[in-house]
Amino acid sequence: MNRHVPNPADKARLTAEMRAMGRKAREAAGLLGLMPAEQKAQALRAAAAAVRGAVPAILEANALDCAEAKAEGQSAAFLDRLLLNETRIEAIAASIEDIAGLPDPVGAIMEEWTRPNGLRISRVRTPLGVIGVIFESRPNVTADAGALCLKAGNAVILRTGSGALRSALAIHAAMQRGLVAGGVPEAAVQLVPFGDREAVGQMLAGLDGAIDVIVPRGGKSLVARVQQEARVPVFAHLDGNNHVYVHEKADLAMAQAVLLNAKLRRTGVCGAAETLLVDAALAGTHLKPLLVALLDAGCAVRGDAACRAADPRVTEAGDEDWSTEYIDAIIAAKVVSGPDEAIAHIGRYGSHHTDCIITADEAVAMRFLGEVDSAIVLHNASTQFADGGEFGFGAEIGIATGRMHARGPVGVEQLTSFKYVVRGQGTVRP
Repeated sequence: MNRHVPNPADKARLTAEMRAMGRKAREAAGLLGLMPAEQKAQALRAAAAAVRGAVPAILEANALDCAEAKAEGQSAAFLDRLLLNETRIEAIAASIEDIAGLPDPVGAIMEEWTRPNGLRISRVRTPLGVIGVIFESRPNVTADAGALCLKAGNAVILRTGSGALRSALAIHAAMQRGLVAGGVPEAAVQLVPFGDREAVGQMLAGLDGAIDVIVPRGGKSLVARVQQEARVPVFAHLDGNNHVYVHEKADLAMAQAVLLNAKLRRTGVCGAAETLLVDAALAGTHLKPLLVALLDAGCAVRGDAACRAADPRVTEAGDEDWSTEYIDAIIAAKVVSGPDEAIAHIGRYGSHHTDCIITADEAVAMRFLGEVDSAIVLHNASTQFADGGEFGFGAEIGIATGRMHARGPVGVEQLTSFKYVVRGQGTVRP
């Protein structure tokens, strides 16, 4: 397997290969945009079956990736995102099947109306075209992104980091066997087969106009590079610096359960909570139990003076902690004077990803949900629900934190555009 293009002299070959992928993807997109909904669904179901049939090959490839990651000293969170087992592969296959069963968005009428002159106008969903997805150490994104893009009538070019490349190639090979057997063009879902970072630059440049939009899924450095260098539109997926605010009207048992799930269910996912805000009005009863629950569960806490006084195991939080996405068993904690300070803190330090409030006060909850400018805001629910599958989207490519076109979980509807269809009866404009 060619994981790295060996030297700069091969740049011309890499460029030629990437542009060929772009041309093939553009051709495939033209066919996919017209493909019947049931054919796409059947092909996706065949892809799911092929993934189930390839479990040994996928596990073998993943074992090599995981061994290399451990040897390189990668973090526990990185390894958790990378690791595959039979349960996770079954979840990948089930997700493909869920996507297959979703309503087909292509051709759906979003709105229609009739003008006084008799013109009938419809706004109809159409594919975006060719989507470039750049992601890091999550092999499951190979299947999720490929299936979502195809369901929405788009071709996709996937590029993963070298640390997950073997696993992604194994998943892609299985998927592609199923898709091709279902009559889908081989170039509909392509995976860049080498780890050279120059491939990212080629994709950001648009592959001679072949790519219509880029979706990055990864850490700050990846997203920053994409935003700085991309010459095509970007669905930005920024870091998940997510907050849990425990309001003075919060039930302690509920707050504990939601907080532990939000932080520790999986620390490496973008929906994991990274900061705990506790209302001063209930700090006397709720702060210590919440901190103890975290600490006893193995989570390090970096807190302000009030948190350190509540439990000596809490270490001092610096200003940088309030804006850090740990993606690890670490959380920042602070006592706030009330909703005003909580909302202001989230506005200053948050990443507009996912934030939640725990409270029995409906009026305060409505204020929080209205004023916190994040892609996902929750009331009395874990931030780990920031997931397309949990939203009923089948899966997601990522959580878009921008404000244009797509925001929140990017599913099949967010992977479409629209056009206006206008019908008349020889109608002319006076």
